[in-house]
Amino acid sequence: MSDQVYSTGRRKESIARVWVSNGTGNITINKKNIDDYFPDKALRMIINQPLEVAKKTDSVDLRITVLGGGLSGQAGAIKHGLSRALTKI
Repeated sequence: MSDQVYSTGRRKESIARVWVSNGTGNITINKKNIDDYFPDKALRMIINQPLEVAKKTDSVDLRITVLGGGLSGQAGAIKHGLSRALTKI
């Protein structure tokens, strides 16, 4: 994989920009840890689904900026952007 892969995801009113790079599994959303940004385990599970399918859970770092909508829409937008980025790898 090149240094970084970028993609955009959208759902409802939310837009997520996702940067994927080689790493150890760190996920940063709007400069916060994923556990701090999404306290709901179900929303974190939605975000992690593409990583589990691609078997990249512990081998990539994610830097994400997301805006608009509610937390559910933001999680869906992140999932969409992450899926698109992983297909580029």
